[in-house]
Amino acid sequence: HSLVQESNSRTNGQVSQYQSRKGGSMEDNSRKITRRQFVASTASTAVALTVIRRHVLGGPRHISPNEKLNVACIGCGGKGESDIGGVSSENIVALCDVDEGRAAGAIQRFPNAARYNDWRVMLEKEDHNIDAVTVSTPDHTHAPAAMAAIELGKHVYVQKPLTHSVYEAQRLIKAARHYKVATQMGNQGHAGEDTRKLCEWIWQGGIGTVKEVHFWTDRPIWAQGIDRPADSPPVPANLNWDVWLGVAPERPYHPAYHPFSWRGWWDFGCGAIGDMACHIMDAGFWALQLQGPCSVEAESPGLNSETFPKWSVITFEFPARGAFPPVKAVWYDGGKLPTRPPELDEWVRKDEEQAKKMALPTGSNGQMYIGDKGVLVAGCYGDGPAIYPQQRMLEFLDSEPKKTLKRSPGHYKEWIDACKGGEPASGNFDHAGPLTITALLGNVALRAGEKIRWNGKTVTNVPKAKGYLRREYRKGWRL
Repeated sequence: HSLVQESNSRTNGQVSQYQSRKGGSMEDNSRKITRRQFVASTASTAVALTVIRRHVLGGPRHISPNEKLNVACIGCGGKGESDIGGVSSENIVALCDVDEGRAAGAIQRFPNAARYNDWRVMLEKEDHNIDAVTVSTPDHTHAPAAMAAIELGKHVYVQKPLTHSVYEAQRLIKAARHYKVATQMGNQGHAGEDTRKLCEWIWQGGIGTVKEVHFWTDRPIWAQGIDRPADSPPVPANLNWDVWLGVAPERPYHPAYHPFSWRGWWDFGCGAIGDMACHIMDAGFWALQLQGPCSVEAESPGLNSETFPKWSVITFEFPARGAFPPVKAVWYDGGKLPTRPPELDEWVRKDEEQAKKMALPTGSNGQMYIGDKGVLVAGCYGDGPAIYPQQRMLEFLDSEPKKTLKRSPGHYKEWIDACKGGEPASGNFDHAGPLTITALLGNVALRAGEKIRWNGKTVTNVPKAKGYLRREYRKGWRL
């Protein structure tokens, strides 16, 4: 069955055009309620649908803890399938994916859910049926899909990175607050026990004062530093290529983009730092109470107008924050690694075979905090934190560090509970937004080719870098 079967049956024709809203946004609530229109290709007249935003009706629907949310899911294959599984304790009422083949598993699991291949049509037609929306698409679609749901008063869960551009993140942070919806980004390590432990150890002086941090990943595991494909194979029959492109500039379909390698292309993904920083930098962002850098400088093999570089080393300088002194954080990808500090020499002696394979205890993905009393190393998701020298860790654990952070009921459960009136998820947009902006400023510095200075709102010293904070959307699309 086609993913558009549901919408076809209701409109007596296949949806071929859709006009998005033009008014009534959070920036101008005085505007009249607008009409969105979509035109059925086999119909002689347009079918107009009136959109009544939830803030006009008093905000999101109140849902008691004993009720189930009605959830619509945008993106059903790959990570989307696992996100759907994460919220499957609720009612999955609608599924949307541009690729029918990628969505097959979710369709089989939830055969009664309405099915679409255009998220705009789904939100229009299912507005009255849904309470919350998950967004598990390529990066360039995160912000427009999430914003459309938020403006309808829907709670939103969005995969990492939160957005494709700095401007989009700034807008989503404001929109979530304005419409009073429950939000969360998909960096599951944030809910972990070890992430909380890492924060508590740093706050309670486990390694003393931290003035330097290092984050590294083995990404990219896809092609980067390459040019655009020259050939133009036909679009697969089960793929809605126009909606997959979404806000991105027009270009022919190619398997070099969909379904996997889109992360390496400037138009669609955010590169290695976009893929992994919201995981690897997350614990440090929380533990060191970071909000945003004051400067960013990037080193790479050179700028490519189509794809991210093969590797990069990006240095972020953060200003003092209350009791926390200024701190330098360095990001490494493409096989680059930080220098191993002398405190880790005992780790090398303890397991020489392992040390021959890995330059650092956590291997090719990890994080390291340099303090004046020791070094703390942890894995990608903050997992397995350990303090070196070992004697320092033994002494610190003997002091019985306290659990000062509330433990999480689970990554998806945090968001579900928040949607039902509970406490905000710890990874909500107020946390995820600044974290994403920081990572994306690394990409801005890459493209600018020189050190940029950031004042919390914009780049202050490199005029051309301001152009990389925001992208122009393809005609017919808006945030």
